[in-house]
Amino acid sequence: MNEHTVKRFEDELSELKAKVLAMGGLVEKATKRSMNSLIKQDAKRAHKVIERDHAINALEIEIDEMTRTMLALRQPAASDLRFVMTTIKVVTDLERMGDLAEDIAENMLKTGDHPLTQISSLQSLSDLVLDQLKEALDAFAKGDLDEAMTCIENDKKVDEKFKSIQREYLTYMMEDPRQISAGLIATNIARDLERIADHAVNVAEMVIYMVKGHEVRHVDHETAAALVNGTLQDET
Repeated sequence: MNEHTVKRFEDELSELKAKVLAMGGLVEKATKRSMNSLIKQDAKRAHKVIERDHAINALEIEIDEMTRTMLALRQPAASDLRFVMTTIKVVTDLERMGDLAEDIAENMLKTGDHPLTQISSLQSLSDLVLDQLKEALDAFAKGDLDEAMTCIENDKKVDEKFKSIQREYLTYMMEDPRQISAGLIATNIARDLERIADHAVNVAEMVIYMVKGHEVRHVDHETAAALVNGTLQDET
């Protein structure tokens, strides 16, 4: 590539990264808004989450088109290719997170007929999940392996809290059958939050691939940490 072409490609990569982070910001906002709609019993906020999901989907399509064009015309190699491939995976996870935030909002609207009496646990879970999402997006923005590993390691806390909520609401439903509908709504919301956290972990794992070239999506956390620290060689 000549100097002008290289500069244009660098600009395109910067634009691509900015669009991914903008999409991540929309997902973060949708998740916060859906949970705030539940905590404050604000149906208007829930409807906003549902209505604005199209913006997340539109960005996914736009980013997909950019990556396809780059692969076809620029034929990136090495770290640039890893970045483009990471982007393709990350936007898929972000789009699914947006759908899950929308599902939380839809479940919140059902609480009008089936009010939740205990939502503090859901609020605690959402705080953990939002922290994970922020860590994943920060890791992608800065290529920060420490942030990526923090996101991955914090998934244990989310899983433990999710299981605790399942037990909590099962107890409510067993003690009072009138709470079954509300309990099912609450556990659905908890499951959506737990899945958002799983997608955040996927993003963090792709950041490790982007920076180090190591594939850690199907290894345990300790092995991932060893690969990042260079104390274990990636056989792939």
